[in-house]
Amino acid sequence: MATKIILSDIDGTFLADDKSVPELHAMAAKKILARGLKFALVSARMPEALYPITDGIGLPRIPVISYSGALVLTEAEEVLHDKKMPADDTEKILAEMNRWQDIAVNYYTGRKWYVRKIDWRVQREIDITQATAEVADFDALLRAGTLPNKILVMCEPPTCEEMERELGKLFPKLNVVRSAQHLLEVMDKSVSKATGIEILLKHYGFTVDEAIAFGDNYNDIEMLEYIPQSVAMGNAPEKIKTIARAVTDTNEDAGIYIYLKKVGVI
Repeated sequence: MATKIILSDIDGTFLADDKSVPELHAMAAKKILARGLKFALVSARMPEALYPITDGIGLPRIPVISYSGALVLTEAEEVLHDKKMPADDTEKILAEMNRWQDIAVNYYTGRKWYVRKIDWRVQREIDITQATAEVADFDALLRAGTLPNKILVMCEPPTCEEMERELGKLFPKLNVVRSAQHLLEVMDKSVSKATGIEILLKHYGFTVDEAIAFGDNYNDIEMLEYIPQSVAMGNAPEKIKTIARAVTDTNEDAGIYIYLKKVGVI
């Protein structure tokens, strides 16, 4: 069956380690669109942290799956899916997070990013993503009915691992997973990159057999299991490589371009 859409994770996949877009990955994206195929980014990032990437390499607006599937937008920025966390669980997990010291908690809702303060970790994320964080009172947001698509915790790797383990047990209705050694993502239990992709494919009338998906980390597992033609980057952990159907070169070595060229998509 002919390929109609290419789906790619961002960090460690489409981007190089220094967060730049490899020249051959930019070329691959342009060739995909020139052929009339769809190219979509699938990420834990918010849309405002994705569009600077595509704008920077001269792409038009493309579909994006943000917050690991909680928010799905078309190339026209039409909202196809917007899954928020339950109010009760949000309030309780924010309170539970107070047990840990030296962490930065981020509150993402729609296309807004809220923090309690802009510390060095938040500033680093601003510098990397080019998105804008706003200082806010999370309790006030909840009282106003502004629920999050995602809560992100920035912390040291041992703390991140401990929080993932303990919060995962306490909040079975939430999806608590590390997207990096120092990043903990919290979303509604129903959210995954696979569910976001399912919604996007349905919108375009595509099947899973008409897609190719690229990923490199543990929060890509559902996506790589869902798409039959799944590809792990060469820099992915061994577990991810065993889940994917194929393994390509690393993000540093333009693994997306190399694979798509090999299978004749570009």
